[in-house]
Amino acid sequence: MPEHRFPAGARLALTTFTTLPLRTGRVDRETAAVAMILAPAAGALLGAALAAILLGATAAGAPALVAGAVTVAAGALFTRGLHLDGLADTVDALGSYRSGPAALEIMKKPDVGPFGVAALVLVLLLQVGVLAALPERSWPALLASVVTASAAGRLAVSWACRRGVPAARPEGLGALVAGTVARLPLAVATVAVAGVAVAAVPGRPWQGPVVVCLALAGGLVLLRHTVRRFGGITGDVLGAQVEVVTTLVYLGLVLTG
Repeated sequence: MPEHRFPAGARLALTTFTTLPLRTGRVDRETAAVAMILAPAAGALLGAALAAILLGATAAGAPALVAGAVTVAAGALFTRGLHLDGLADTVDALGSYRSGPAALEIMKKPDVGPFGVAALVLVLLLQVGVLAALPERSWPALLASVVTASAAGRLAVSWACRRGVPAARPEGLGALVAGTVARLPLAVATVAVAGVAVAAVPGRPWQGPVVVCLALAGGLVLLRHTVRRFGGITGDVLGAQVEVVTTLVYLGLVLTG
């Protein structure tokens, strides 16, 4: 990887997945490839910030559900709500039972239909509920849990942008990033996220990595379905991947049985 691509790709990853006020700089497919590989790292940084907010709200005496809701709201703020918007648009298009250009037209509409609303409510409720339960754990486990979930959600984007996955449109974010991620860096990123997950569940070092793998598998099932229906990936599909996999990881980490 030429050295000049890394800083440009890092900036693109941060400006794509967070609201950090950075100059975007160079934007092309080579830079996008770096950005999509660094997506889990951007997610980990976001997760660390959200864990700090959750711990701070809890230390300030906020009820568990309030602390969880504040943390989820902060996550939406720090990402401009783009992933939630992508989830709603993707679910609306899937719920229409249309395919190809007709489905893509639904995703372009600015309004949110009943399927999208239902998906948003369900995902937000689940995330708040899980975050409300995490302060019962030690702060290292809480930090590892939130960082793992946030990083895994962005790792799902890396997987969706691997080589062989097409774009649904000839323009837009999907066209820029589709097929840019090679297998080796993708494997390295996956092992790194699974490694962080080891500390997420006290006394069960195996649970976190297993949850990450299962959540990614769920994301891949969704990806295959959306590619079949839409003809490839779009920015909205990537946003849906973030929210679905993040939520699945949260659920898996909080289930201690």
